[in-house]
Amino acid sequence: MGDMANLFETGRFVQPSDQDEAADEAQEAADEAAEEVRRRLAAEAGDVEAMSVLGAMLLRRGDFDGAESHLRAATAAGDRAAANNLGVLLHQRGYADEAAGWWRIAAVAGSAPAAHALGRHFRERGDEPAAEYWLRQAAEQGHVLGAYALADLLEHRGDEAGARRWMRAAAERGHREAAYRLARTLDRNAGHRRDGRDEGDTEAADEAEQWYRQAAARGHRRAALHLGTILEKRGELKEAGRWYLTSAKDGEARAACALGFLLRDAGDTESAAVWWLRAAQDGDGNAANALGALHAERGETQTAERWYRAAMDAGDDNGAYNLGLLCADQGRTTQAEQWYRRAAYAGHREASNALAILLLRSGDETGAEPWFSKAAEAGSVDAAFNLGILHAGRGEERAALRWYERAASAGHTEAALQVGMARLRDGDEREAERFLRCAAGGGSAEAAYRLATVLDARRPPAPEHELGEPAHEKSECEEWYERAASQGHRRAQVRVGMMAAARGDVVEAARWYREAAEAGSRNGAFNLGLLLAREGSEPEAVVWWRRAADAGHGRAALRLALVCARRGELAEGQRWADLAVSLGPREVGERAARLRDALRQELSA
Repeated sequence: MGDMANLFETGRFVQPSDQDEAADEAQEAADEAAEEVRRRLAAEAGDVEAMSVLGAMLLRRGDFDGAESHLRAATAAGDRAAANNLGVLLHQRGYADEAAGWWRIAAVAGSAPAAHALGRHFRERGDEPAAEYWLRQAAEQGHVLGAYALADLLEHRGDEAGARRWMRAAAERGHREAAYRLARTLDRNAGHRRDGRDEGDTEAADEAEQWYRQAAARGHRRAALHLGTILEKRGELKEAGRWYLTSAKDGEARAACALGFLLRDAGDTESAAVWWLRAAQDGDGNAANALGALHAERGETQTAERWYRAAMDAGDDNGAYNLGLLCADQGRTTQAEQWYRRAAYAGHREASNALAILLLRSGDETGAEPWFSKAAEAGSVDAAFNLGILHAGRGEERAALRWYERAASAGHTEAALQVGMARLRDGDEREAERFLRCAAGGGSAEAAYRLATVLDARRPPAPEHELGEPAHEKSECEEWYERAASQGHRRAQVRVGMMAAARGDVVEAARWYREAAEAGSRNGAFNLGLLLAREGSEPEAVVWWRRAADAGHGRAALRLALVCARRGELAEGQRWADLAVSLGPREVGERAARLRDALRQELSA
């Protein structure tokens, strides 16, 4: 490191400067001028190759008049490169047919660039057989542009195998557009096969990624966008962000939008807004919607509305839908309906569902149903579920079940619960279990509780354990009870408390009973009272029994009557006994009636 530093200090390693670059450019220009002079002298001496090279140099410079004489002279002497370049010159001057004549001469002589140019000439004129012939000549000689043009022609004609072969050939020779199009073809085919449940196509997807990567590395901005999308789906967010950034800097609005979402998810909302703004200004409706949502979250409704309108102007129907949501949140129901209708007429399924809900809330059930149906047929799971609710409300159970099943098959949790409950009512326990498992797995506390009750009913009676046997092991039904209880399901909480009490875990039982009771469960309050009474805390037990009895729990009222009788509070005991008789159930009512009569006799004695 020290030696290197000393060498830099002595000036033996000189840093490049703008003056050096200017000097290099001047030297190149001088060398080119000298080369032109040498070629011109050789051409005047009759050197055919010099004539051809000089003509090409002048053609590149734009000196058509100077180039033409040299190219014609070299062509007349049989130089095929000169014939090809003469064709290029004539084509640029607008003499396409004459150019084609010279290209033919060069192509017949074996010029691959001329064959490519001739093939493109015939394709522009609609003569596809002739175009294919000459493009194939170029492609088979290894001409990369010829291979790409041939692939494009074959793809246009529906020859997928041939198109892929030549597209691959062009891509392998470094043609970036060919690499991108080959990747798109492989990607689409892999996607179709995945949709058809064919799991053996990771190879095609992997190859597509490789070609996207190759095209992106050569500066293809759409390839960089697709590569970023693949990496994002795979969870490789850092690399995905780099490719999105590359594509966005090259002007790809969709990449700028995707980069914005990536930044937002990472918590950098301000940077996300910068990229969304850039994409929206380039006409990306999705980015405009994202900006609208961002401003709506901040309470800047006017700015949000402006961006939603920009999204709509860019052809994004989500703009109208989001405007509807914005108006609905502000209580502007009439405007919300107008925007929902606009999006719904354009085929926006969620807007159709939202419009139907709006109409239903205003009492227009007849107007709502067709929009629910339209949304459901377009694939809206929520709309299918809402149709189920609509039919159930009319007592049309079979129609309701049909829509519930449709929504459940698409993963709707509440719909799966409804189907499971219907199957239970019909006695089809196995099918009920299947749907309840789906709903419970989706987070439904009620479904978890119902599934637990189904499994609980199947459990064999617990064996009589001998002393020294291992501790109790939780069954599946207990696990589902606990899941429902942890989600706040009161009946499940009571059940978990009962199971804990049965295990002798008084603290755990009390915790669950208390949680259920405080949430309004009368059974939870009653059971908590029993537990406290057994532990010697009768005054606190009375508090919970009173709460349960006031909520309509007959056993709690009977317990209060017994406590009052024991304390000598006969009138109060009679009052609670009367309540227990009215609340039931039958055996409780009978016991309460006997107690009431005894208290009455005692009072009248």
